[in-house]
Amino acid sequence: MILFIKAKLHPQPHPLFKPGGRAHEPEFRMSTNVSAEEMEEIREGFQKVDLDGNGYICASELGNLFNEVGCSMPGYQIRELIQKLDKNNDSHIDLEEFTTIFKELKNDSKAKEFRKALNKKEGIVAIGGTSEISSAGTQHSISEQERYAFANYISSSLEKDPDCQNILPIDPNTKALFTAVADGIVLCKLINLSVPDTIDERTINKKKLTAFTTQENLNLALNSASAIGCQVVNIGAQDLKEGKPHLVLGLLWQIIKIGLFADIELSRNEALAALLEEGETLEDLMKLSPEELLLRWANFHLKKVGMTLTNFSGDVKDSKAYFHLLEQIAPDGSKEDAPRVEIDMTGLYENDLSKRAECMLKQADRLGCRQFVTATDVVGGNAKLNMAFVATLFNKHPALTKPENQDWNLESETREERTFRNWMNSLGVNPFVHRIYGDLQDAMVILQLYERIKVPVNWEAVNRPPFKPVVGHLKKIENCNYAVKLGKEEAGFSLVGIAGQDLYDGNATLTLALVWQLMRRYTLNILEDLGDAAGDDLIISWVNKTLSESGKSSSIRSFKDKSIGTSMPVLDLIDAIQPKSVNFELVKTENLSDEDKLDNAKYAVSMARKIGAKVYALPEDLVEINQKMVMTIFACLMGRGMKRA
Repeated sequence: MILFIKAKLHPQPHPLFKPGGRAHEPEFRMSTNVSAEEMEEIREGFQKVDLDGNGYICASELGNLFNEVGCSMPGYQIRELIQKLDKNNDSHIDLEEFTTIFKELKNDSKAKEFRKALNKKEGIVAIGGTSEISSAGTQHSISEQERYAFANYISSSLEKDPDCQNILPIDPNTKALFTAVADGIVLCKLINLSVPDTIDERTINKKKLTAFTTQENLNLALNSASAIGCQVVNIGAQDLKEGKPHLVLGLLWQIIKIGLFADIELSRNEALAALLEEGETLEDLMKLSPEELLLRWANFHLKKVGMTLTNFSGDVKDSKAYFHLLEQIAPDGSKEDAPRVEIDMTGLYENDLSKRAECMLKQADRLGCRQFVTATDVVGGNAKLNMAFVATLFNKHPALTKPENQDWNLESETREERTFRNWMNSLGVNPFVHRIYGDLQDAMVILQLYERIKVPVNWEAVNRPPFKPVVGHLKKIENCNYAVKLGKEEAGFSLVGIAGQDLYDGNATLTLALVWQLMRRYTLNILEDLGDAAGDDLIISWVNKTLSESGKSSSIRSFKDKSIGTSMPVLDLIDAIQPKSVNFELVKTENLSDEDKLDNAKYAVSMARKIGAKVYALPEDLVEINQKMVMTIFACLMGRGMKRA
């Protein structure tokens, strides 16, 4: 087990530093007990983790470190650890002593605990730490079917990615999937597959990975997953590094599902209007979740053969619905780029359900859709994997035509709405927010958000769903009134002119005004040590002080400062918080075009997430200097920076 401690140069040349070498870069003597790979990881540790810069670790620093990460140890245990490390009895641990004792400590029972603690200190911030679930010693059952399906999906989806060739294909019959995600590269690639351009590829550590660069990748993956709406509250980087099956599978499913459902939404796919039923309006259709729309789509095609599905579990076990669905959506040759495919229906008459399912999947393969399910999954009625299979069918062969002679003006989700929605979902609100205004109409999500910002909610005063048709709207409005009251009286929000009726009606401007104040408070809670003092002026002052002390030329006067559009203040601040983390050769600084600014912003946002700042804002927010979102970026970086103080 590898431990990491960083030390700066001693006032006099330290024997472990090579004379004439680059400043602050230690050159180690090889030890017969330590491999070259281990020495490289130690070198990374010395370079990136600086507790106080005095060249050694002392007992008080170790004690404070364990306390900070919620892993306190009695003083005598700290002293025992010091004594074990300290060979010259000066109560300090220097580089040479650490290197000498390293081999022995690898097998010590405290080594793992110590490494976790150091990983949570400056340089390696474990996002969320070890999950509450995994640390509680709870036993979790995992789905072997999901492991098999996700391994195959990743192998096929990333098979041409040059950065994944050393781990692909993943053997679905072993636990190789959990090892494959441990360095964070596959997770980052998968996130970009589901939501393109979420992560700037330049920020992914790909070569000569060490414990530190691996942790950075996992930080980047977790914060980016959160930014696209995945719930990662109970998942830590250490959990992924250790390949904890239930947490890995849970995160993978969230990422994959977001990608599968991306186009099952009316504003992005107007052909879905073909699913309107008699008496319905577009508004009614837009209220349906992607899961409900997927079921509606399947039944739209199955209606032609007199069949109906009510679920993706028991109703698909006999494969009959699948056979007919494939037949209905198969290309008929009317489009030049889609030659006709004749579905062989003879397998429908196979008596053995497993053999019938296998025959069906062979036909799905002809459509390029044999993904996620095996014959066993179909016959067993695995709802999650069957839904993923149907989503694949929809994405590749929707077989829908937008109704003619309809003048619809469907507004796509704005960037701000998407950011807010992803933020809510990342906090694990229930129900999952698909459409921000409709899903906030009963205030249940808003009330949960109040709890996330530490405003107590009296749930006995809340009307719970399901709501009865006749009086349901009144009960929802009562909830909305309570939400506004909480904001004014308990949270101290500025809600002038906002009433519960506005939330119920989905008034965009007023609803977003409340949601923004919830998100702002959540962001500022990162700075909870400052209490009521946390605010815009304090953040700006801290940013400028940190930049100045690090010798950076950047500064900001406000969150509307024009220089923010270049992303230089953000990148300089990131580099001040974690020195040498930013590769400024990748940053454009002169005669910037809009494309150059966006390129810088993409790099800045991904770098912020990589060093441990949970940023929800988008690169465009920096380029356009969106004052509200810019504030959240600097606040999150301040929270990250304060952890190193």
